[in-house]
Amino acid sequence: MARRTRVLSAFALAAAAALVPVQATAQQAAPLGTPCAAPVKPASQMAVESCDSPERIIEKAANIVPTPGQLAWQQREVTAFTHFGMNTFTGREWGSGTEDEKLFAPKSIDADQWMRAYKAAGAEQVMLTAKHHDGFVLYPSRYTDHSVELSPGSPDVVGAYVKAARKAGLKVGLYLSPSDGAELPHAWHAQWVESIRKKQAEGKPLSLPEQMALEDGDRAPAGEGRFGNGSAVTERTIPTLVPGDDRASAVKRHKLPTFTVMADDYDAYYLNQLYEIFTQYGPIEELWLDGANPWSGSGITQKYNVKQWFDMVKALSPNTVVFQGPQGVRWVGNEGGTARETEWSVTPHATDPWTGLGSLPNDSTDADIGSRARLLDPTTKYLQWYPAEADVSIRPGWFYHPEQQPKTSAQLMNLYEKSVGRNASLLLNVPPGQNGRIADADVASLTAFGKAVRSTYGTDVRRTKGPGPYTFDRVAVREDIRHGQRVEKFAVEARIDGSWQRIAEGTTIGNRRILPLASPVTATAVRVKVLESRATPHLGATTLHLSSTG
Repeated sequence: MARRTRVLSAFALAAAAALVPVQATAQQAAPLGTPCAAPVKPASQMAVESCDSPERIIEKAANIVPTPGQLAWQQREVTAFTHFGMNTFTGREWGSGTEDEKLFAPKSIDADQWMRAYKAAGAEQVMLTAKHHDGFVLYPSRYTDHSVELSPGSPDVVGAYVKAARKAGLKVGLYLSPSDGAELPHAWHAQWVESIRKKQAEGKPLSLPEQMALEDGDRAPAGEGRFGNGSAVTERTIPTLVPGDDRASAVKRHKLPTFTVMADDYDAYYLNQLYEIFTQYGPIEELWLDGANPWSGSGITQKYNVKQWFDMVKALSPNTVVFQGPQGVRWVGNEGGTARETEWSVTPHATDPWTGLGSLPNDSTDADIGSRARLLDPTTKYLQWYPAEADVSIRPGWFYHPEQQPKTSAQLMNLYEKSVGRNASLLLNVPPGQNGRIADADVASLTAFGKAVRSTYGTDVRRTKGPGPYTFDRVAVREDIRHGQRVEKFAVEARIDGSWQRIAEGTTIGNRRILPLASPVTATAVRVKVLESRATPHLGATTLHLSSTG
């Protein structure tokens, strides 16, 4: 378990100091011919073998690296989330799946305005809820009537969104909820509603999904009852062509690919929708798979064959990163938009990441995700590159509610430093209203936030202040994550009045680590000292910044 101390200077401030190695722990060679005798080579996922020594497991962790899609994703530090759908028009956060499609009635959809607002905030990627838990689909799907096809004007919101994003130079993600209230079995749903009425009569508290179901009374789910209906797993072809399918000729001539899967009714439905999204609107940069199941506590659930999902997505769009998918991205563990002080992009797994959603052996909300102790736990069977995404809404709710107010630019800046500045991506939700536009108050906050980020972090103070000394109150440190994430502990020192003084320290670095200082510092040179590392560290540029309050 080699740990090294290395002093590296901030560029153009000081010459690099000499390497000061810490003695590595001796390792006993594995017998020739065993999997543990082969050299460890960089990869995005590795298995932990029973013959792996603790030292070799740490060596493997040090050589876990991002895929090309993950690397590009981590360099897009801010993604704008767009929660827009049936809930926008019912005033809800979670819908029931029984809503009348005609309730979704935007007078217009100004997707270009959305993109202008998102770009003003500095977003480089955008993400739309193509289907939330209510099952209402924002494009005219061939596989359900619960979509915009039956809404006034039949607006293809997904199509307009993707077109506007591409025109604005933004990368695109789509959210397709695995849970689907519109597809709840009708007989089960009717019994469930009666049980909720009984529960209410007894004075017992109701969950949010129960409240929504009760409000909608005896309305049946809008779909065909495929979610958790116990249907048989049989061989199916994706896409499953429907009568008069406009893709029949392209499929027959192999212009469109087909997939043979083993699936029940709902898995086939979900795979067909994934196919529609990727072949009609793709390739896309991120697919967001929410793990919520509003009805699991009420006696119904759906077992997903996620490996088939992941395999098909990879075949259709190889560089798409999947939220909760293998070699994808993971939930940071809260909806407050903040990452841990110690945030690892290399995580341990008890099961093959290709076989489940998330698959972390410890809960995503745990303080410790990827420490040496976690890596060396006996349950660890796989290691993978799995960076954190910190989601938060600009408003108290995820969908637009006119009585709510957005966060201020100062609050957003604080979240930026605690997400992007802690080796995570910021996923900032900004929901449009019923008029199909983002509210003026939200636009103002986004614009001021983006200006503040550019003003503080757009330029290193050394590029604007001429010859030193330099005054700064933020230090940004980076690892070159093409070589993995290795630093476990580091310190920043500044030469102040001729002597070196420690001004900040931290644990992990990763793609970017921002260290706000207690007060501004004026120095002639700055250096980064790596105190502990899993292998030889590879640092990127260290930059110095001065905030508007500094």
